[in-house]
Amino acid sequence: MESCIIKSPLGFTKIVGDENGIMSVSILNSEEKVNDIIPDVLEDCVIQLNEYFQGIRKQFDLKLNPEGTDFQKKVWDILLKIPYGNTISYLELSKQLGDVKAIRAVANANGKNPLWIIIPCHRVIGTDGSLTGYAGGLHRKQWLLEHENPYKQQTLF
Repeated sequence: MESCIIKSPLGFTKIVGDENGIMSVSILNSEEKVNDIIPDVLEDCVIQLNEYFQGIRKQFDLKLNPEGTDFQKKVWDILLKIPYGNTISYLELSKQLGDVKAIRAVANANGKNPLWIIIPCHRVIGTDGSLTGYAGGLHRKQWLLEHENPYKQQTLF
């Protein structure tokens, strides 16, 4: 298993993976030393994240290998289908799984997403359009939504 730290517009980002795929991409809440040399198995991920932040990549094409329960993986698979620049509510996500009563479990699975940005959990919002819980902080969620769709007003209020 290899890892590296890169700097993104939202802070220092840690990437972990191996030949089986990218296992995690996480935003760090502290300053870290950026890697001078990126391991070969993580190079595509670094390139694609940089392209995303430059606004030239709207979809990731990476081999993914996140750890999670079967239910979490079902939720993450649906998240991968949310188009760039669009949002979906937790309720709609629950409906797509076939159980509107699973909304809390869906929100929990969303919060356990190990692949920040790549599995776009930031595209999930409250039914009323509000920006609700985000492991990376609501300010980052708002930034990502505005980055993907600068013409659509997203507010915290």
